[in-house]
Amino acid sequence: MPEPALLLLGPTASGKTACALGLAQTLPIEIISVDSALVYRDMDIGTAKPSADEQAACPHHLIDIIDPEQAYSAARFCDDALRLMNEISARGRIPLLVGGTMLYFKALRDGLSDLPRADAALRDEIDQQAAAEGWPAVHAELARLDPAAAARLDPSDAQRIQRALEIVRLTGHPLAESYARREPCLLTHRLIPFALTPTDRSVLHHRIEQRFDAMLASGLIDELQMLQSRYHLEETLPSMRCVGYRQAWDYLAGRIDHAQMRFNGIAATRQLAKRQLTWQRQFRDTWSELRELDCLSATLLETLQNEVEAALANS
Repeated sequence: MPEPALLLLGPTASGKTACALGLAQTLPIEIISVDSALVYRDMDIGTAKPSADEQAACPHHLIDIIDPEQAYSAARFCDDALRLMNEISARGRIPLLVGGTMLYFKALRDGLSDLPRADAALRDEIDQQAAAEGWPAVHAELARLDPAAAARLDPSDAQRIQRALEIVRLTGHPLAESYARREPCLLTHRLIPFALTPTDRSVLHHRIEQRFDAMLASGLIDELQMLQSRYHLEETLPSMRCVGYRQAWDYLAGRIDHAQMRFNGIAATRQLAKRQLTWQRQFRDTWSELRELDCLSATLLETLQNEVEAALANS
């Protein structure tokens, strides 16, 4: 039987880090981050990156591996994750993949869509159009070319609109057709997935609000100013499109005041959690091995530990 790999997915503020570190106290695990924001160096506060002490308590991987000027992809994640899973198992330990970037989990499980590589010239052309006309106008063009893709995207979601329009222009086909063509991910492990799901969405929203306020109090604005001085950044970069940073950028650019920045940041984080939970519902319908746990339960860690130990015993 293939070696086991534990998966722990959940929306932002659901307690994934605490659960992972709790499991590390009783199991010989190494953590692989499944988070498209934690890969960036020096982006600590706005990504809720595990602290130095937390990272020292258990080996962590795929954290602080690229500069904010660079981009990371699902394809690169799959390559990195597969390599790390094999290395961890070879050390006699158990890989635990933890995070909220659901696309990465899907790519690992189902393989990668056969999509065209990024076209720098075309992206620049789309960016110039957005600068002149605004992203809602670019979204309207996407709606003309691919109504189904546009219907799934908010007119202000610059990063996803840009990529969707780029793919449609490059292929001449609707986005769904490109995503339907898949290359398998060469898994060597048996995936044992767990999902943290809130039974009361309002409690999760309160956690999100508290965490965003804690980020602001810890110096999110100062962190972004440091990043802007240290790196050659544009607000359209994937790193700066991360929730929290894009609202802080608007504030520093003078487009919104502090109160509006806080409101926008909390609202965007709630929208992120909503998208993550939508992914989890889709996983629930198509992934029979997935075990869902109430992330608001007072006995969450104990329940998770028992579930994990039972699953490993059957490996």
